[in-house]
Amino acid sequence: MQDTLPFLSKNNPFPPFLSSHHDFPSLSRPRNLHFPTFSSKTITTIPLPSKPHPKIPEIPTVSPPPPSPPNAHSDFQEKMLYLDSIGLDFFSLIQHHPPIITASLNDLKSTVDFFASMNFTALELRRLLSMSPQILTAKPASLIPIFTFLLREARVNGSDLKKVINRRPRLLTCDVVTQLRPTLYFLQSIGISEVKRHTYLLSCSVEKKLIPRIEHFQRIGFSYKQTVSMFRRFPQLFNYSVRENYEPKLNYFVVEMGRDLREIQEFPQYFSFSLENRITPRHQCCVEKGVCFPLPVLLKTSEVEFHKRLEVCCNSSLPVKGSPLWCTKNCDI
Repeated sequence: MQDTLPFLSKNNPFPPFLSSHHDFPSLSRPRNLHFPTFSSKTITTIPLPSKPHPKIPEIPTVSPPPPSPPNAHSDFQEKMLYLDSIGLDFFSLIQHHPPIITASLNDLKSTVDFFASMNFTALELRRLLSMSPQILTAKPASLIPIFTFLLREARVNGSDLKKVINRRPRLLTCDVVTQLRPTLYFLQSIGISEVKRHTYLLSCSVEKKLIPRIEHFQRIGFSYKQTVSMFRRFPQLFNYSVRENYEPKLNYFVVEMGRDLREIQEFPQYFSFSLENRITPRHQCCVEKGVCFPLPVLLKTSEVEFHKRLEVCCNSSLPVKGSPLWCTKNCDI
């Protein structure tokens, strides 16, 4: 060892400059180096800095369409099948009255059951609904006051109630307070006492239909008293159109027939006969034969009776008014 390392002494194996140098610690007293101890139970994790998340562009929210009513398709089919089962064309009904689409099946059934309880047959109900589809969406609670009004105020006999409704189904779509009762009072005020015989007029508007027809006859020369008298004796006159009935028939009566308006006052039923099929052909026959019949004889008699009278008059002198031959039983007003 001495041969190999001559600079080392026996007493001090390391040179002085090494032991006292401030940069190196003495090797004779080695320091304990402290390293972190690793426990098998606890592992300390060192958190890493989080990576920035990429910015995701915001997508505008679109509100979904409102959900359809539950089982809407099924309800539609059920209504269609139900109405078909009682002989009603569903698509024809909704074409004329679309609210049937939104009406519930239970409401439709309750209305049909109500008419069945009133002894309306399936055939009668089909006719009612074909003429006034609005009836199908009318609930029994709104129909009962109408039946009550007809029985108690219009004095319709119970046995005639179905006939009244079948003749004028639109009555069941009218409101008692705003439509039926005001019309009843108006008809009574002009002297039509037995309104129950003319219930078809109850669905007419006083302001839009009844009064304008009275005013029309006043404009052509009749007094109010004369006009009311005509409507009192022939209430059906209210049902005819001014443009399609009154005007052409009055024009033919005055211009072609050359007759006095007082005859119409005495026989307002003149307006109930067809101009093309009854009034004109019979008037022309009389003109050809040189005969002039009173309006009741001219229009009310049957075809056979009319020609028989025509032949009698052509072969003899015309009887004077008041004679039993002037107007037979078949020609009474």
